[in-house]
Amino acid sequence: METINLRRHYSRNTLLRMLLLGAVGIGLAAWKVDIVNSVYFKEQLTPLGLVVNGSILALFLLGLLRAISILVIYMREEAALSRFIRNAEGRPDEELLDGVSASSMIGRRYATLLHLHDTRTPINQNALAATLVASESTRNSLPRFIHNILILTGVFGTIVSLSIALIGASDVLENAISATGMGMVIHGMSTALSTTITAILCYVFFGYIYQRLTDAQTNLISGIEQVTTTYLMPRFQVQTESVLYEFTGLIRSLQSLIDQLQKSQLGFEETQDQLARTLATYQAKSNTLDDHLDAIKQHLRAGFRLRDDE
Repeated sequence: METINLRRHYSRNTLLRMLLLGAVGIGLAAWKVDIVNSVYFKEQLTPLGLVVNGSILALFLLGLLRAISILVIYMREEAALSRFIRNAEGRPDEELLDGVSASSMIGRRYATLLHLHDTRTPINQNALAATLVASESTRNSLPRFIHNILILTGVFGTIVSLSIALIGASDVLENAISATGMGMVIHGMSTALSTTITAILCYVFFGYIYQRLTDAQTNLISGIEQVTTTYLMPRFQVQTESVLYEFTGLIRSLQSLIDQLQKSQLGFEETQDQLARTLATYQAKSNTLDDHLDAIKQHLRAGFRLRDDE
């Protein structure tokens, strides 16, 4: 029965959700293509809107590609961890890394514990867990950075666009009949709206993906620590409780050995008593043997008519 609470396909499900959300977004854009065209492309006096919105989308796509690559890595790690759990539960006496890459997280954790055990080094699981968390947090540095600044890019585009609108307003005030100035005001306000919409949509979508990415990381690290506690630490770490348990078993074995020794001692005592009785009987027979020998000598002398000195 499995004892590890691990969502085996969390990263894969996150990738499928990303594809589904992307397809929905593209479908909505295709459905409302007229609105998209009027907001982003129609009557643009300057390339400012395209530059700012393109920069926001490029930053969004960069973070999205990095998140996808990390999720693919975590998907392989989850598969390796699931295989390791099956090996540990189904074949505990066989090789745990059978079918598991040695470069995976669980493979490196197993190699670390094995090295510490072979070198007689105390194992501190808290330190190992902190090291793993710190190592994996660096993997998410780029998505974290993009997630933090993505909304600010919309604010930046809004500020720049409003500055253009103010330039157009200044031209209007200088020349009341300046069509160019009024067009610049409208263009600046439209660009501010489009950049804000782009940044908000990208931030919402990327924020959801980034949250799922951190959840996948947490799920994976949690699974590795559970496997370490459940299957690996009992193999390599000597705890006080386990020592006491083994010592208790040793005492029971010694008690059984003492009982056997006592029974053997009783048998030795009986053998000793029997030997003493045998020696006493032999001694008594030896004493009577001399008398019998003297009687035999007398009968021989009498029979052969020998003198006593012969």
